[in-house]
Amino acid sequence: MSRIPQQLTMGVIIGNRGFFPSYLVAEAREQAIALFGRLGINTIMLDPSQTELGGVETRQDAKVCAELFRAHRDRIHGVVVLLPNFGDEKAIAETLRLSGLNVPVLVQAEEDNLDKMGLATRRDSFCGKISLCNNLRQYGIPFTLTTQHVCALTGEVFEQDLRRFEQVCRVVSSMRGVRVGAIGARPAGFNTVRYSEKLLERLGIAVETLDLSEVFTRIKTLRDDDIRVDEKRRILIDNADASRIPPEKLVTMAKLFVVISEWVVANDIDTTAIQCWTSLQENLGINVCSIMSVMSGQLMPSACEVDVMGALSMFALASSNMNPASIADWNNNFGDDRDKCVLFHCGNFAASSLESPHMGTADIIGTTVGKENTCGAVHGRLKSGPLTYFRLSTDDLTGEIKAYVGQGQSVDDPLDTVGCRAVIQVPYLENLLNWICRNGFEHHVAMNHSASAEILHEAFTRYLGVSTYLHR
Repeated sequence: MSRIPQQLTMGVIIGNRGFFPSYLVAEAREQAIALFGRLGINTIMLDPSQTELGGVETRQDAKVCAELFRAHRDRIHGVVVLLPNFGDEKAIAETLRLSGLNVPVLVQAEEDNLDKMGLATRRDSFCGKISLCNNLRQYGIPFTLTTQHVCALTGEVFEQDLRRFEQVCRVVSSMRGVRVGAIGARPAGFNTVRYSEKLLERLGIAVETLDLSEVFTRIKTLRDDDIRVDEKRRILIDNADASRIPPEKLVTMAKLFVVISEWVVANDIDTTAIQCWTSLQENLGINVCSIMSVMSGQLMPSACEVDVMGALSMFALASSNMNPASIADWNNNFGDDRDKCVLFHCGNFAASSLESPHMGTADIIGTTVGKENTCGAVHGRLKSGPLTYFRLSTDDLTGEIKAYVGQGQSVDDPLDTVGCRAVIQVPYLENLLNWICRNGFEHHVAMNHSASAEILHEAFTRYLGVSTYLHR
């Protein structure tokens, strides 16, 4: 089961300042309860029995709110600060500091109405937000801003901002403590997918390894009629049309699936990178693509050629929008159209992203290991629609983790080829490819059907400390 959280919990801080109308705090609290409830987001917030109207204004209020957050720190994915009036910037900043939370923070400030600028009704949140952000920066607390400087708590603008912030929180929560499984050795010819485990450790990411010899040994202990094997075989058949695959090949694939799945569960693995060739073809006579396709569809993505950073890229992308992510090569130009290109891999894409997926052989690899030994590759054309692409990489030369992200379209232009493929359109693609080459990125890229580039950029740049280039 994927560790990406389905339902999120937000800590909510409602700021107050005594010489502004306090009834606005109570009003904001009721509006927040209704909004978060409608969006299916759990909340942790003060109630009027703990502080005046459930707001935060003083040092003592900050201590009470921080204690509440600490009691629920394992549940809280982000904090939303609401400013129905100017608010006390110091008390809010101290709440966040005292809570010890290390989660994304969204700052919202309510807009004033021109017919309510008297002392009894004015808010001055416009000004208060600037003061709060100044204090948060002094305290070293990163934060996210709303699209508009001030916006109505009950309005569509803030609702969309809150939905985007929810996605940012899901990415940050998912990436902290992620465990990636590296199954098999990196293919000798793929220096491009080398990476630094030590740099990943700085981000709290662990890599667990499994040698293919152990996989082969465990497969030998499984009987053809084992109930676990039959269960995995059925899953593979349901994932893509397997009518062209010999039954004995499906059984072997199912056994490999059992071994991988049990190792993943035993080691709390979130995403995997597998040596997809040529050992599997030479020892088992199959491809692992269909298994990878299923796992990616279950939001536990799997990358080819032991591309650990590719697997992490897929996991981040899937966590941002809860859509299955796939990995592909930046593979071919598309005629003379310089804003289009072909993305391709032998056959590992999540089946739900494809038109008419079916299982076959990996013909390109088959030229060296024998086509009959490559059963299991998925074939299909990526569905048209919006597309986000993303890539993480470790750079030993600079000692940093870096990334790039952008958006485009998967288009339905004619393309006559095999495997998993897509024609995509990206604005200023030549500039992007130039940037990828100049900065030493790999030829693999993660992608899925979404429009999540700004969410990933916010999550990685602001909260995870990863320098991320946003291509526009």
